[in-house]
Amino acid sequence: MTDGYLSSAEIRNRFLAHFEGRGHTVVPSASLLLDDPNLLFVNAGMVPFKPYFLGQETPPFKRATSVQKCVRTLDIEEVGKTTRHGTFFQMNGNFSFGDYFKEGAVQYAWELITGDQASGGLGFDPEKVWVTVLPEDDEARDAWKRIAGLPDERIQPRGLKDNYWNMGVPGPGGPCSEIYIDRGAEYGPDGGPEADEDRFLEIWNLVFMQEELSAVRAKDDFDIAGPLPSKNIDTGMGLERVAYLLQGKQNMYEIDTVFPVIERAQELSGKKYGASGSDGHLDDVRFRVVADHVRSSLMLIGDGVTPGNEGRGYVLRRLLRRAVRNMRLLGYQDPALPELLPVSRDRMGESYPELVTGWDRIAQVAYAEEDAFRKTLQAGTQIFDLAAGEVKESGAGTIPGEKAFALHDTYGFPIDLTLEMAAEAGLSVDEPGFRQLMSEQRERAKADARAKKGQHADTGVYRGILDANGPTEWLAYETLETESKPLALLREGAAVKALGNGEIGELVLDRTPFYAESGGQVADAGTIEFEGGKLEVLDVQRPVRGLVVHQVRVVDGELPADAPLLHARVDPDWRTGARQAHSGTHVIHAALREVLGPTALQSGSYNRPGYLRLDFGWLNALSPEQVHDIEQVANNALRADLPVDWQYMTLSEAKDWGALALFGETYDDTKVRVVEIGGPWSRELCGGTHVDHSSQIGTIVVTGEASVGSGNRRIEALTGVEGFSYLARERDVVGQLSTLLKTQPGDLVGRVGDLVERLKQTEKEIEKIRLAQLLSGGAALAGGAVDVNGVRLVAQRLDGAAGGDVRTLATDVRGRLAGDTPAVVVLIGAADGKASIVAALNDAAQARGLAAGDLVRAAAPFLDGKGGGKADMAQGGGTDVTRIDEALAAVTAAVAQA
Repeated sequence: MTDGYLSSAEIRNRFLAHFEGRGHTVVPSASLLLDDPNLLFVNAGMVPFKPYFLGQETPPFKRATSVQKCVRTLDIEEVGKTTRHGTFFQMNGNFSFGDYFKEGAVQYAWELITGDQASGGLGFDPEKVWVTVLPEDDEARDAWKRIAGLPDERIQPRGLKDNYWNMGVPGPGGPCSEIYIDRGAEYGPDGGPEADEDRFLEIWNLVFMQEELSAVRAKDDFDIAGPLPSKNIDTGMGLERVAYLLQGKQNMYEIDTVFPVIERAQELSGKKYGASGSDGHLDDVRFRVVADHVRSSLMLIGDGVTPGNEGRGYVLRRLLRRAVRNMRLLGYQDPALPELLPVSRDRMGESYPELVTGWDRIAQVAYAEEDAFRKTLQAGTQIFDLAAGEVKESGAGTIPGEKAFALHDTYGFPIDLTLEMAAEAGLSVDEPGFRQLMSEQRERAKADARAKKGQHADTGVYRGILDANGPTEWLAYETLETESKPLALLREGAAVKALGNGEIGELVLDRTPFYAESGGQVADAGTIEFEGGKLEVLDVQRPVRGLVVHQVRVVDGELPADAPLLHARVDPDWRTGARQAHSGTHVIHAALREVLGPTALQSGSYNRPGYLRLDFGWLNALSPEQVHDIEQVANNALRADLPVDWQYMTLSEAKDWGALALFGETYDDTKVRVVEIGGPWSRELCGGTHVDHSSQIGTIVVTGEASVGSGNRRIEALTGVEGFSYLARERDVVGQLSTLLKTQPGDLVGRVGDLVERLKQTEKEIEKIRLAQLLSGGAALAGGAVDVNGVRLVAQRLDGAAGGDVRTLATDVRGRLAGDTPAVVVLIGAADGKASIVAALNDAAQARGLAAGDLVRAAAPFLDGKGGGKADMAQGGGTDVTRIDEALAAVTAAVAQA
């Protein structure tokens, strides 16, 4: 079928080289965590280019090519059951933005797939290539016939469901042409893709974006508003599919980047992949789950995801735990990830070297999650045992679906393990009931996802302004004030002729000194003045790339849309504070890495004048010593007056230079801004405003460190004047306490420690005295016992006594009564508006047929409460202290009837 074996990395490199040689800009894979309200993860190669296809932004190139990391999560539970489902995959793509169209796409694809391997092609036999087209797409059909020489019988027409692409929402769409490879008669019947898609395997989809869709009801049911202003190309070639064809394998699980994990899992478990029989089939599924989930988890952690209970973190947690669980089902009980994850790293690291350089952090996150899950399994086993015991006691043989679901949903206990353990216990599980509850949960999740689709802002109006006027001249790095012309005045998304006094709207200027919120830095504050009036700037954003939009409130006069000239001025104090905070964030990040090590990487940040917070991946709380060291390193950097510089370079150059690119951020490879503080000590990609020297930050005062989710910590700090003010307040508190305690500030900690210790000792002495006084009343209570039907009964009210004291006294009184005579002690305390009841019985009273729990239950209803316990001791409580005497009378009556 082909010239010979090609590794996955080689296929990737050949694809990129092929299109780079044909004028395409090579764009690095975007992070899996692009900021898109409709997506948890990037799930297609075109996702990073969506703004260009939607017309929201102007592409910086006419042609591009990429190999994009992708994750699809809708069918995680189906992974491994067939060889088609996978969570992580790589999509090779080439893209044209108003440049070449169908003929070019067909030409480039044909040259690559059929080109001989010695010349850089993939080497597929041209006689094995089939394609599909939309029936009415004569242009695509003609291109395949003319360029590739394909006969009519190998160009199959297929309908809209197969050969029309859209996003599922209004926007661009168009017909597509899918490329298939005939694997041979041993894989199925002849007849092309229409007959059998196992034998005829799709490897590449060429999408011809040429139409604007106004409504999309289904994949094959939509309305076309008209042609797109420019025709675009979006293609996607599945790297894993091409790999198993070129490597002579049966499926994606057997290729060079996946199967080594299965091989190691075989060694650990002693099981054989591909063994015959039903058990062998189940084991094969488990091997495939392990291989897929280990690789997917590696890639997600590599892009900054940490395990959690919602969103991306929950997906990662499921993947890791399913991998561990399936190793257990294969018979391997020891920690599995330390054995498997390095294998996947070694195979994927050739294409993604950041997996190697970031390995310590990745391993730390993954191994900690496995340790936690092993504890969950232990706890879940105890819960399962209780549930199984209840089922057996009731005489039933089936664990209810809601119990299985609670084990899964609340305790993270997988259903497969519940089924396995139930079978071992001779029980079954109500799987339909469990599946129904899972389905309901899934539907709720889908409804939430559908609701999120409404979060896209309508950027059409901003795009129109940008197209009509060009990008905003952004001068935030150069100046704090400019003379500007208004380009658009909006209110609630529509153009208006004027804004009146007190009204809020949006203003677009031809040039602006205002920093638009991004990279964790809030927007600048300031004013915009016009003849006869003044505006307060409330917010500054970039709804589309290149356009800066100011949200303003009219504080004086009326602003006309055609005002001739405006004066925009950033509040200088605000900008100074913002620069200090943003540079302080970089300093704290560098200090974190110096104190904790290179795995302490920033996962998010926020800074405003005088304040910063930085989230970073770390599993444990920092010790006070570590926090102090971080603060000390940071302030030493300020004292050193380190130079702060920035320069522009390509993304690849920045990474080679050692600059940190933060997780989840997107960067344009043609030009990125690298900010460095003290040379290589701190180098980060950043578009924020910064001080010129580190000393200008003033001070950094760490005010807090806390958890913000599994595997994530947050450190907060104050900078500049705000930091000094915080320290001044702390100084004042120290001074006041020193005066109050008549000691020197340096001796304050010791003095307070002595006071605390003396207070503790005093409290202990007071407790001893109080307990002695309480027990001293025990003799009087015992002496006041009355005979009720041959039972010595003490039934008394104790005002001011709470639960613990009531129990202590009841036990003491019971011990004072003779053991050979039935004795019952029932005491009801009243404190803070609540009643506490305790019943204590000796052995003789129990032999008489009395039980402490029954007596508490007889009294509790009068107290508007409940309670119970064992035959010798029981307790309860209530919220009605007005009927204690009635409750005691009920106890006396119950004893009398015994």
